[in-house]
Amino acid sequence: MKLNQQIIRDTLILKDREAHSRDGNKKGKLLRQILISGLLSLILVFIIIYTLPLTVLSYDSLIEYALVDALVIFLFVLLIRYFGILILAYLYLNQYTFKPTKEFFPFVSIIVPVYNEEKIVADSVKSLLDLNYSNYEIIIVNDGSTDKTKGVAEQLVGYQKGRYSDIKISLIDKPNGGKSKALNAGILFSKAEFVLCMDGDSQLTPDSLKLAVRHFVDPEIGAVAGNVKVLNRGKFFTDLQALEYIEGLNMARSAQSFISLVNIIPGPIGLFRKKAIEGAGYYSSDTFAEDADLTLNILASGWKIYYEPNSVSFTEAPVKLQQLMKQRYRWTRGILQSIRKHKKLLLNPTINFGDTFILWTMFYEALIWPTMNIAANLFFMIAAIVFGFTSLILFWWAGLALLDLITALYCVTVEKEEFRLVWYAIIYRMFFILVIDICKAMSTAEEFLGIKMSWGKLERVGTAKA
Repeated sequence: MKLNQQIIRDTLILKDREAHSRDGNKKGKLLRQILISGLLSLILVFIIIYTLPLTVLSYDSLIEYALVDALVIFLFVLLIRYFGILILAYLYLNQYTFKPTKEFFPFVSIIVPVYNEEKIVADSVKSLLDLNYSNYEIIIVNDGSTDKTKGVAEQLVGYQKGRYSDIKISLIDKPNGGKSKALNAGILFSKAEFVLCMDGDSQLTPDSLKLAVRHFVDPEIGAVAGNVKVLNRGKFFTDLQALEYIEGLNMARSAQSFISLVNIIPGPIGLFRKKAIEGAGYYSSDTFAEDADLTLNILASGWKIYYEPNSVSFTEAPVKLQQLMKQRYRWTRGILQSIRKHKKLLLNPTINFGDTFILWTMFYEALIWPTMNIAANLFFMIAAIVFGFTSLILFWWAGLALLDLITALYCVTVEKEEFRLVWYAIIYRMFFILVIDICKAMSTAEEFLGIKMSWGKLERVGTAKA
């Protein structure tokens, strides 16, 4: 009994000492915090007392300092964004160059949705017959075309001579319901384990399927994004878009592919594991960016998405500014709709951290970055007009142009593209990207206001035939 009482007393004394020790540590920590805070406060007071007499308090100086601060913040964010993407893209390229690959030749269904594509559907399908691959079929889905698309497609149905063997071409004729439903119809009709989805105006290079499908050797890969390039070059806006696709889109996909989190599988070429599409709920018609929505669903299901730079699809780009604005208006609103659909993942990273990260980058690119770019340009215009800072504008423009020239040179070299596109980088950011960002800002305002929009369609001219 006495022994137990002694043990209890010793335990109480030990606990009491531990409590005193903790209290002592807390008091010591609090005292250190007070001393450090007091010392920092004294330093700040001395700085204010010393610099206040030297400070000219006026509205003009306040605006000048605000402009300089805005310039520094804008350039700082710009540099982090640029070099972050550039470094990851380089690491991906290095990984891609030296990564061992295995041959893989599963049966693939190529889905070609068409709506009023009479001028180019034949060229698109003929490009598919020249693929450096033998184990595939082509499924054309006519989505209620009102022109001669159905008639042109019917002439292609049957077995057509491919590079290695006869290729089966099927036609699904359905009432108009939009691209998403057309793709879903083709996917449901297919019996293959892998499906390649493309646009009706896309033309694939011969090795595009062979190089993309090999990545599915990895069972964690749910989809592979291809490399989209502009077909109808030689005009001012199409050349600028050709540079944008190389520098602004493909470089970003390379960076994202390094962590296997590509955020948008492009409509002109995307190869999917059919199981991944089924798990993601197929293509949805409730956004104007069905490819972005499906990609986010696939990522949310736990699949990885890779980018294959040599799986190339050429597509017809808008020639006129009005057509370009209409296209980007739809893209922006569609991406915002997709982000809104996945807002739970946007706000809760514990569900799927990778998807949350990708959603925040999309939110930044669609909403925050365009606002910053427009605001910075307005600041510098005001600075030049009101305060006469014309030299500041010149240096600012020259710095950004030099940065874009270096990036364009890298991207053009990596993709073995036309060198003449590099010189467009001089006006790329100050003109083209600014116009696109203004369009994005207007699209964002209309999306949040709930203004209705129609799908819209780019008028094709049949570039390949011309």
